[in-house]
Amino acid sequence: MYEQVSHTLLNDILNNLKTEISEQDLRHFYTRLGANFYGMHLLFHRLYGHRDDFEQQAQNLVETMARQYINRPDKLKQLDIAREKDYNWFLSQQWVGMALYSNGFAGDLKGMRERLSYFQELGVNLVHIMPVMRCPEEMSDGGYAVSDFREIDSRVGNLQDLKKLSNEMHDRDILLVLDVVLNHTSDQHQWAQKARAGDTTYQDYYYTFKTRNVPDKFEQNMPEVFPETSPGNFTWDEEMGRWVMTVFNDYQWDLNYSNPAVFIEMLDIILYWANQGADILRLDAVAFLWKKIGSVCQNEREAHLILQLLKDCCQVTAPGVLFIAEAIVAPVEVIKYFGEDAVIAKECEIAYNATFMALLWDAVATKNTNLLNQGIKSLPVKLERATWLNYARCHDDIGLGFDDRDIELVDYEPDSHRKFLIDYYTGKFDDSHARGRPFGENKKTGDARISGALASLVGLQYALETGDPIATENAIKMILLLHSMILSFGGLPLLYYGDEIGTLNNESYLDDPNKKDDTRWMHRPTIDWEKAELRNTPGTVEYEIFSALKRMIAVRKEIEVFADYNNRDLIEVKNPHLFAFERYNVSKSSERVLVVANFDSEPQHLDLDDISSWNVIEESQLVDLYTGQSPDIFNHALVIPGFNFYWLSKI
Repeated sequence: MYEQVSHTLLNDILNNLKTEISEQDLRHFYTRLGANFYGMHLLFHRLYGHRDDFEQQAQNLVETMARQYINRPDKLKQLDIAREKDYNWFLSQQWVGMALYSNGFAGDLKGMRERLSYFQELGVNLVHIMPVMRCPEEMSDGGYAVSDFREIDSRVGNLQDLKKLSNEMHDRDILLVLDVVLNHTSDQHQWAQKARAGDTTYQDYYYTFKTRNVPDKFEQNMPEVFPETSPGNFTWDEEMGRWVMTVFNDYQWDLNYSNPAVFIEMLDIILYWANQGADILRLDAVAFLWKKIGSVCQNEREAHLILQLLKDCCQVTAPGVLFIAEAIVAPVEVIKYFGEDAVIAKECEIAYNATFMALLWDAVATKNTNLLNQGIKSLPVKLERATWLNYARCHDDIGLGFDDRDIELVDYEPDSHRKFLIDYYTGKFDDSHARGRPFGENKKTGDARISGALASLVGLQYALETGDPIATENAIKMILLLHSMILSFGGLPLLYYGDEIGTLNNESYLDDPNKKDDTRWMHRPTIDWEKAELRNTPGTVEYEIFSALKRMIAVRKEIEVFADYNNRDLIEVKNPHLFAFERYNVSKSSERVLVVANFDSEPQHLDLDDISSWNVIEESQLVDLYTGQSPDIFNHALVIPGFNFYWLSKI
């Protein structure tokens, strides 16, 4: 778009480019920059236009993008061009992901290369390697307290190891996902060290204050993220002699995005990792990026402007790279992280569907899908050129952030229902076989979140410890049921490492003084590869889960209606134990799949006469795509076995 003010500034910037930049072949860069600059200028001006150094900062911004474009390998530039042409490539049902810690999965990055065939065996072709950047040995927050944004932690390898891994993954058509921690750094980061030493330039990279006056004003509205282990949002730094904002932990200093130098530094880091071969970048804690007195300092309008500007800039330098928004917030807020428009106000192409994850765990505990159905009805419709990341477990805890109104609409009392779920998953409820533990427990309010491996939360640990074959069978069914949901719901399914072989809680964290107070480490396993080999031995738990998931993934990839084009209709059914939805082909209306899940241990039935698009189908015409068999039907009533599911299609 042509607009005189921004065009004039762009002319000035290009005329003032340093020689080492202007002499390069930047044809594609200039084309994209011209297309995006009006929007970039508008956003940059809204955030920083009040500053006297605005034009110089705009010059720095463009030069940063240009340098990273020059550094971008030719192979990745060609991939950018291909993805620009096929801009909906990531919406395909062909993609299936797995998230993991490289040291827990394979020892280090070299070990990851040796295990790539494992992903191909299972059918996984998108791998999220959680933080690999350098962090302190002790206060690391699982890698999310970064002390150097451009170095690999020596405990997992070096930059050359990552480049070799990235190249081999691309040769095998496996996407690489890496983390960039946007909200904060470790207090051991060079910027923090310079701030401590009295450098005012770097003190302005953070929120630091001489007295408690401003922090106290902030605290009037800011909630506590970890009230028990890290109360408050500010920490006194004795060496610096100032209070510093530390929303997550006292060793994680929040970055000050009201300073354009911070924005440009972090953009440079994003583009740096894009140039190392990352196809997708997971942007951590994006809801916290902007701090404003008088607010809760989450989901602020400026945080969205920052993400829109980051996306605009990345589309100029590395347009083939996608963003994941790690925003574990209410549905009405998380939907905003896709952006206001898929083209002119885009933020992140992918967002965690934490609501769906939490609702699934509610259905597991209650054996009832009322809240699941109500919560999905309240889930806003996403942009067409964006997608959910659907998962059953991850490296983090399970939050119970259901909307209170949804809980009340299904006749639960919000506080008591959450208390039931905490008791259920920590094994305090009489009929529970779950072996989880609370995380972030607030003794004052009784609030807590839940830690635990998927297999242990669904009762497999209990079943194996007690030698109960029926409980073992039911736990395996539940593992498969949960995965059938994330593979069919619509979006990118993300498995969590170890779940594919039924890995149980890892209790060794209790012996580590740096981890013992953080129960999330119980579900951050070190894979026992001798145990993993049992996936090839019929009759073992590992074989039952792995082989079933392998088949499920293969079938998903063949079903075009599982691509994500907002082509899902929730089906309200009378049976409170069932969850049902329909997937359809937007270009071929006759191609439809009926997904039905039974969250109860007993068989349940669904009257096909009650579903308008399926009530005229002859019983003999239905087939379950997962098993290849015809489902059990009696007098047009579909019977779904306990803890089971169907992916039904018309023959």
